Amino acid sequence: MKALRIGTRGSALAMWQAHHIASRLAERRPDIAIDLVEIVSTGDRIAKVPLSEVEGSGFFTAALEQALLDGRVDVAVHSCKDLPVADTAGLTIAAIPARGPVEDVLVARDGLTLAALPPGARLGTCSLRRTAQLRARRPDLEFLPLRGNVPRRVDLVGRGDLDAIVLARAGLVRLGLDAHITEMFSVVDLIPAPAQGALAVQCRIEDEAIQALLADLDDVQTRRAVTAERTVLHVLGGGCSVPVGAAATVERDWIELAVGVFDLAGGLAVRADVRGSEPTVVGESAARLLLERGAARLLAECETAGGHA
Repeated sequence: MKALRIGTRGSALAMWQAHHIASRLAERRPDIAIDLVEIVSTGDRIAKVPLSEVEGSGFFTAALEQALLDGRVDVAVHSCKDLPVADTAGLTIAAIPARGPVEDVLVARDGLTLAALPPGARLGTCSLRRTAQLRARRPDLEFLPLRGNVPRRVDLVGRGDLDAIVLARAGLVRLGLDAHITEMFSVVDLIPAPAQGALAVQCRIEDEAIQALLADLDDVQTRRAVTAERTVLHVLGGGCSVPVGAAATVERDWIELAVGVFDLAGGLAVRADVRGSEPTVVGESAARLLLERGAARLLAECETAGGHA
């Protein structure tokens, strides 16, 4: 096999993820040369647009997928939560490796927790899902949009530009920045994004040899959990413009799935818990329960308001 070209975005976290996959592949096939190819995404170019307006829309993945389709790279490594739920024709997710941490965390000045932040404190987050859930607990805080790579976000707190930020624990752990965490939220208190903490390794459907190579990286239980979570988004309309959380726990043959749709004002929350053995069925059942319990109204109101998940 010729040198394997792995496409990645150029951020510190994306490069870590690509190097991680490359090292895993090198362990299995030391005879294959591996090159990393940096691809600039639309989301990277539009640095001033809030992430809440592009998350899950393909802004961070479409350029990588196009590079695959054009033959410029052989493999693409994504944060799974960034991938739209609709499959791209000609491509397949050949591997979803064992998942990293799924929780959201707080990084705050002076080691503060969410409850200890003073009234009016400035809290930065890139996610309306997080904002909606946190606003329900601390409506007195000033919630501000957040852009930039993970190290830059952490620096905003260190410099005093923000009092605190909330972001995924996985990114901090992977970059060795987890010492900055001042509070970790349980998935009950702050339901994470579908597929948070998971990677998706993509290739062309026609490249059967590469699919076989990547298949060794696939973690069955992680794929089951991620499939259940992403199915919720699919049933609700894919990149629907509402804050949606989903967290699946897999134990042997059973999947426990906790889901929620949240009012942007931090008031109404519609939640459901479903247990089952088949990931797609579990995800579909959870989404139907959300709709039956009032999520349809939230979906309609947020679409009208033009918000994004």
